[in-house]
Amino acid sequence: MDGEGCRVTLWRKRGPWYCQGMDSFPPTHDLVDMAEFGEADEFASRLSRKEAGAYFTPDAVAATLVRWAVRDRNDRLLDPSCGDGSFVAAHARSVGVERDAASAGLARERAPAGEVHVGDFFAWAERTGERFHCAAGNPPFIRYQRFSGETRERALRICRDLGAAFSGLTSSWAPFLVATAGLLRPGGRMAFVVPAEIGHAPYAAPLLDFAVARFDTVHLVAIREKLFPDLSEDCWLLFADGYGGRTREIRLTVLDRFAPSDEPPRLFERIEVDGWRDAWRRRLRPFLMPRAAREVYRRVADAGEALRLGEVASVGIGYVSGANDFFHLRPSEARRLGIPKALLHPSVRNGRALTGPVLSRADVDRWLAADDPVLLLRLPKEGSLPPSVVAYLDGEAGRLARTAYKCRVRSPWHAVPDVQVPDYLLSYMSGQRPSLVRNDARCTATNSVHCVRLRSPELRPRLEAWGSPFVELSCEIEGHPLGGGLLKLEPREATQVVLPAPGQVRAEEDVLREATAVMRRWRHRAD
Repeated sequence: MDGEGCRVTLWRKRGPWYCQGMDSFPPTHDLVDMAEFGEADEFASRLSRKEAGAYFTPDAVAATLVRWAVRDRNDRLLDPSCGDGSFVAAHARSVGVERDAASAGLARERAPAGEVHVGDFFAWAERTGERFHCAAGNPPFIRYQRFSGETRERALRICRDLGAAFSGLTSSWAPFLVATAGLLRPGGRMAFVVPAEIGHAPYAAPLLDFAVARFDTVHLVAIREKLFPDLSEDCWLLFADGYGGRTREIRLTVLDRFAPSDEPPRLFERIEVDGWRDAWRRRLRPFLMPRAAREVYRRVADAGEALRLGEVASVGIGYVSGANDFFHLRPSEARRLGIPKALLHPSVRNGRALTGPVLSRADVDRWLAADDPVLLLRLPKEGSLPPSVVAYLDGEAGRLARTAYKCRVRSPWHAVPDVQVPDYLLSYMSGQRPSLVRNDARCTATNSVHCVRLRSPELRPRLEAWGSPFVELSCEIEGHPLGGGLLKLEPREATQVVLPAPGQVRAEEDVLREATAVMRRWRHRAD
């Protein structure tokens, strides 16, 4: 889809799960009993469940987190998004908040001794005067695009008042945890399922900054095997104890798979908060790999000889046409329509075209011979256009294309902006490793790949390190898992990839390769 489509990821808890890419929380009463479907309807049942967001927190996970949080039978427990009540049912003196009335009804049936409030948690949090000994749950994961309106404004206001300043890109779960912490009594604690994005996403860093400044203990449990096998998202567990204190370390336990337990793991690595902030740029993912590899990486990256990719070249996204099927023509279509060759430019439409270290004219000739739709209709903003082009723009396809959002908000609608011919092309989503390809064919590219432009021709030799064991590991560290085994390199992340000087990495290549294999296993991609 050349990067212009909408990827919907469903992510949530015991009844209902909430959706990335949905306008609101899906109503539980629209769900169906999957047990009613036979084999002939298996596909339909899975689709209905996915559309409705019906994914459930395993009972063993809920019970474990409640046991971590509750220390006395008289403790008052809060679940800020209780769904159908898996957490509040695990402890008699519980309070849950759920905005979906049908789910709240199920929670009341499961936890008759508890209290379940229907409504927006953040509005409830502003009204309540009650304070809790502990909290546990699985907060809703809603991307910033859908986490909006009055609820978002209230959530961010509560967080600011508590000392956590989130960016405009924050997802819903992080403010849920901060607001929940604000309802704890001194010495209180909380235990939550969190997305693995807590280990790398910049928007999640204010949550950890808040946690280490407000709790005596902050302990994350990274779990490689998926807690929710049907979902692309990975989950970790967060335990924070001693509200009102502070700590200078983050504890991290790394596990292959979840196992029920009565208390947080006793074995963990102590990560200095200053090192997390400075050396690792608020990322915990590097601590999934062996210490020896981290030491090699830091030694090379911090040495004066090494350069970041951003010091060698600029990295940016390609153009956004707004209507790819209209603006990209097959050679046969261009001939039939009479489009002048001067207005057509060969384009790389996705990373699958980057199959070798060099993109040559022979590659383009092969695409053209196959009649692939790789010719970008590149029209000027000003001046007259040939009659054949005007006819194409005013035809049925053109009338439809100009209604697309990106087309209708630019003037003129038919002039695709930001078309450039970069020195290199870089894949930004990859299964095994990102490809950096020299653009000898002088192609342009859509926003499905990154455009890399050298800051100086003299710096070109530094890119020869690309593909080395060190740079492959650097891509894993500086990028992030996208789901489905993919590694994603945003432009900002790509600029941080470390390019060692020739001879700077000598005897440690086996250590680096093993660390890369570990990182790929954590994003569910084997070598």
